This record gives sequence, structure tokens and C-alpha cells, in this order.
Amino acid sequence: MNPVSRIAAAATGAAALLATPVPALADAPQPPAATTTTCGWSGQQAGLSTKVCAEVTGDRVVVYGQIGLAGPPSPGTPWPPAPQELITGLSAETVGGGSLGAVSGRTVFTVSTVRVDGIVATVPCGSVLHASFAVSSAYRGPVPVTLELPVNC
Repeated sequence: MNPVSRIAAAATGAAALLATPVPALADAPQPPAATTTTCGWSGQQAGLSTKVCAEVTGDRVVVYGQIGLAGPPSPGTPWPPAPQELITGLSAETVGGGSLGAVSGRTVFTVSTVRVDGIVATVPCGSVLHASFAVSSAYRGPVPVTLELPVNC
């Protein structure tokens, strides 16, 4: 092959490579959105710590409450503590929008932290979530804890 033919063949090959379409970056699959968990301030009543939390993944929100021991037992307190039957209430809404749901129920608390599930919803991006969790029993009324959380998708 003479030098002119080589140059022509190389130019043809280079033109073919440059003409081959390359997939755009936008066509690549997007990684799944990360889940962010945020909890409100803890409330304390009768040795128990309560809080309301939200897990946000994109525009999907999971709202739940938690009940745990507020701290170590006082000296002389029987261990393990007697089980406590509790009445729970969990609610959520978007500020300026509608209710995302409300659930109430009963749970028994002994020593381990209890998670009270109940609300899973899709919310508009940019909205503000307001959630509330309350615990009561036959001997004490509810002391709600709250969470205000912007949902940034």
C-alpha cells in the first residue's frame, strides 16, 4: 500500500469513528435517590422518651414514632420495668396542604425501643411535612412531639 492510500484509509477510519453516535449522559440510568432520616426533638414523660421521625426518599415519605427509655433507671427501681400498655397516635400533613393520614393504636413497651409505623405517602417536592406523635396511658395524658421538615427532592 502506497503512502497516499494509507493516508486515505486512515482518514476514512477516523471519519467513521467520529460519525459513530455516542450515548448522551442523560441517557444513563439515574442512581436511586438517597434516603434521609430526620427526627424531631424528644419528649419525655414518666421515664419514656418519645420522638417522631420521617424517612424521605425523593418525594416518598415514611413517618413513624419511637418510644424508648428516657435514661437509666433510678436506684432501687425494679429491673426489668413492668410492661406498660400505651395508646399511640401518629399523624402527618403537608403545611398548607392536606392530611397524609392518621393512625392510632396500642402497643406494649417493656425495655427495647418500639417503632410505631403507619404513614407512607408521596408529597409534592418543596412542600413542608408536619408530623405529630403522641403516647398516653390510663395514668397519663398525651404529650405530643412534632416534626417540621421541608421535602427537597
